Amino acid sequence: MAHTNPVHVVAHLQAQPAQIEALAAVLKELAHGSRGEAGNHGFQVHQNATDPAHFVTVEHWADTAAVDAHMQSAQVGAVLAKLGPLLAAPPAIVRYANVV
Repeated sequence: MAHTNPVHVVAHLQAQPAQIEALAAVLKELAHGSRGEAGNHGFQVHQNATDPAHFVTVEHWADTAAVDAHMQSAQVGAVLAKLGPLLAAPPAIVRYANVV
């Protein structure tokens, strides 16, 4: 029954220097929309205090099915389409399971 365990998703995104504000706006839009999705228990966007072009999103989901539905949603597809020209490198997105 591992699929019913909570899932945490952490994404690291590095903005192009001239696109920091644009990336922040897109990530805020994604966070607000994601918070209303079934199975979402939280979606935060953090900006590195010493490298403002580096962002981290921390997402909390009820289970793997909720994450999969989120990743296949029209909203995520629209955001991914916007990200390309804003990023200095591909995003690093990792799913984590609770250990304790």
